[in-house]
Amino acid sequence: MEVRNKATSIQLFSLKTRQMRAFHMSWFAFFLCFFAWFGIAPLMAIVREELDLSKEQIGNTIIASVAITIVARLVIGWLCDRIGPRLTYTYLLMLASIPVMGIGLSTNYMTFLLFRLGIGTIGASFVITQYHTSVMFAPNCVGTANATSAGWGNLGGGVTQMIMPLVFAAFVAFGLSDAASWRMAMVCAGAVCFLVGVAYFFFTTDLPDGNFKELRAKGQLPPTKKRGSFKLAAKDHRVWALFVVYAACFGIELTINNIAALYYIDYFDLGIRTAGVVAGLFGLMNIFARTLGGFISDRFVKHSGLHGRVKWLFIALLIEGVALIFFSQMRIIALAIPVMIVFSLFVQMSEGATFSIVPFINKKAIGAVAGIVGAGGNMGAVGAGFLFRSEHLSYPAALLILGGLVTVCSFATFLVRFKPAEEQAAAAEFEEAMARRRADVLERKPVMDLIPGIRHFRPMDALRMYLGIALVIKGVYFIMNMSALEKSLGDGLGEGQALIVWSVVFAHCIGGATLALGFVTRLAALVNAIILLGAVVVHLTGNLDGSLLGSNLSFQFTMFVFFTLMLQVWRGAGPFSLDRLLRNDVEKNPEDFPPSPGNNEQGA
Repeated sequence: MEVRNKATSIQLFSLKTRQMRAFHMSWFAFFLCFFAWFGIAPLMAIVREELDLSKEQIGNTIIASVAITIVARLVIGWLCDRIGPRLTYTYLLMLASIPVMGIGLSTNYMTFLLFRLGIGTIGASFVITQYHTSVMFAPNCVGTANATSAGWGNLGGGVTQMIMPLVFAAFVAFGLSDAASWRMAMVCAGAVCFLVGVAYFFFTTDLPDGNFKELRAKGQLPPTKKRGSFKLAAKDHRVWALFVVYAACFGIELTINNIAALYYIDYFDLGIRTAGVVAGLFGLMNIFARTLGGFISDRFVKHSGLHGRVKWLFIALLIEGVALIFFSQMRIIALAIPVMIVFSLFVQMSEGATFSIVPFINKKAIGAVAGIVGAGGNMGAVGAGFLFRSEHLSYPAALLILGGLVTVCSFATFLVRFKPAEEQAAAAEFEEAMARRRADVLERKPVMDLIPGIRHFRPMDALRMYLGIALVIKGVYFIMNMSALEKSLGDGLGEGQALIVWSVVFAHCIGGATLALGFVTRLAALVNAIILLGAVVVHLTGNLDGSLLGSNLSFQFTMFVFFTLMLQVWRGAGPFSLDRLLRNDVEKNPEDFPPSPGNNEQGA
């Protein structure tokens, strides 16, 4: 399928174009689907006690939640090729919300298993998200668009680990029992999915030029019976190689989302809320990690063509396997958290790199290819689930085995090859997209030339990176001292106390990481500045004696960090950052795009 008028850039803060409305609606819908899909995971300690579930039964429910998605993704990919992503997403969100809300009717192991099986169908939303961004964005930025939409969607798997225990606690605070509270929490998640399904129908179109039905009526799209063939995709060995690769990255992410909270409760003796915060950090890396994987893939293609995308995928997946092996051997929480974050980074970069290749495998069956490859992720999660259901295999041992398997699977990327004709066609399409992008930039305004490298490094960049790393370290410290942090806030906040604590940890760990990388810099700095402002207020009111934050952290130092963050909000990331690379993604000659003397823009 040849789609016209694809966007050649990602205008992140715009909703004016059909392409950007599809981008924002697709990632947000996928975020909610992921949130609902794994909403029960952080509450399993409560459900386990009420329904008297064994380790094997919990393992079976985990497998059920991801197994059905294999079939659902295959069907959804085929459906996207026939009726378009807009209607497909609408139907999926509205229908899948029923088992999400219905799981509250579970009274025993069997009914709980069946509802988790039904909820698993919502995981097929990933295929629609990737399909929609693939047909909306041109080759020069499709890797970044696919990775960002999927990564921000996957973020729901991390957010739900933190939010659902708070929603549960809120219902308990209103006087409901534990049994009623976890059920009401899932009803809330399902209701929001239903409403977003309605919104998707009204705010998006299938393609940049309109919907499938309208374009077919105008003769601008082939009839339904001539559209993408599942058989055509299934007989391509490259599709199945990517199936295995995606099993080794997204399959691992699904598995960790399901077992992380229990893992930290059982092996590190953390409470349910603290374990949820720590487990949530794994998924929250999706704020930038998957985007980074697609972004790097888009850079590799400029120098090495489609083969460059494959090369980067191999590197990311290999490091993921090694990082997982190290994580499985961690026995100290202060070491386990940083290693988990590094492991999470490469898991999600591998996912972004995988789906930066998918749009180039077979353009006549994009939905079918995306469906098969996406199903691979769930197949990997099913296989991993059998390791974690065994009564004779500990979680660390299962993670060690998985790390070895991921390392082996990284070599499947060698089977993904492109013919010279395919490389040439992709190169020509890339150059055409870049030419349109240059013309668009020149028409709007000149931009500062950027050659990524160390010569752009400035003292303020060093300060920004130091602040980011220091905030991450402080966030890990807070996680290890959650009770002390809660105590410092006093007892008059009720459930609001847990929300404040969660916000502090999230701002420090994830905001700090994004600040260090220079990604959405102003937003990350502003969020942390607000947190620091709260610390300043506590200092002024005399409610903080300095023991929690360290005896060497005075009021003056807190103010210094606060004003430094505000300086970052004012200045932005600077040239040595992901923000600047994402803004200035145009290959150009200085004489074609001379820097404007009045243009002193420093990044997002």
